[in-house]
Amino acid sequence: MRELLNTLFIQTEGALLSLDQETVRVEVEGEVRLRAPLIRLQSIVVFGRVMLTPALIGRCAQESRSIVWLSRTGRFLGRLEGPTRGNVLLRRAQHLALSQESWTARIARQFVAAKVQNSRALVLRAARDAAAAQRERLALAAQALAEVLLRLREASDLNAIRGVEGEAARMYFGVLSSMVKVGDERMAPDGRSRRPPRDRANALLSLLYALLRADCTAALETVGLDPQVGFLHSLRPGRPALALDLMEELRPAVDRLALALINRRQVRPQHFEQLPGGAVYLNDEGRRVVLTAYQERKAEEVEHRVLKEPLAFGLVPYVQARLLARHLRGDLAHYPPFLLRS
Repeated sequence: MRELLNTLFIQTEGALLSLDQETVRVEVEGEVRLRAPLIRLQSIVVFGRVMLTPALIGRCAQESRSIVWLSRTGRFLGRLEGPTRGNVLLRRAQHLALSQESWTARIARQFVAAKVQNSRALVLRAARDAAAAQRERLALAAQALAEVLLRLREASDLNAIRGVEGEAARMYFGVLSSMVKVGDERMAPDGRSRRPPRDRANALLSLLYALLRADCTAALETVGLDPQVGFLHSLRPGRPALALDLMEELRPAVDRLALALINRRQVRPQHFEQLPGGAVYLNDEGRRVVLTAYQERKAEEVEHRVLKEPLAFGLVPYVQARLLARHLRGDLAHYPPFLLRS
């Protein structure tokens, strides 16, 4: 358990969180293990069997502090928010855009184009430092992704856009193992597997994606957009489709972090456990390493092409949510996605 950048993470099984005047008190087996001033916290993220008292939940809801529940293995379970923020006119514009197929396709195409371009940037970056055999494979993949970007321009409807996105994802995950440099086959991904992840690299990605999803949901709610009403991802009860849309352009940045953790040997085979049936998950120590690295990554500065100034990576979802809101209101002709430098 630890507090990082105004987020309190609790992963100790059986922990009890309660409100003690103006602090959050964390007890484990009757022993007070942590006190965190409530005023410093923007959110609380809990893993597995962690209990929160009604008084604490109510106070967080009242003051719009989010609570995110993840399973012990990092799968997103739910999120608590306070009263709906934002004005009805912005959400009306969001629904209006969804009702117009051409507008929906334009926004969805921007999300996919940024994802493919950012994936290609990551492949090119990895190719520069790869051995000769892997360098050639990565260069071919980068060229193929560039060709996908050209075809994406001609995709005029959602089905075509989703088809191009799926093709690009297969190409990208097909060479992800070539970006792993540690020489340990136990840490190399075998494509993309989820629900459940079938190898260590995919288990790492699944946890990082769950954290990114929570951040994107919070960003959209802060701006006043409805996280459930997306453009690229289809609508489904309980599914934060717009948060998943916003995640697409940011996934390669998270992939870069996952590769760095593997290649620097910060995450090792002993940080994982395999369950009956073949599912692989991070253990408690592994999650601690990943949580710390993710919060450190959020504090790092990145260049933003629209703002034309550096900002902390953790603020990127909030900036992108605001840019999307401006586009829906009509202040911007197009939604400008976030692009990584190669």
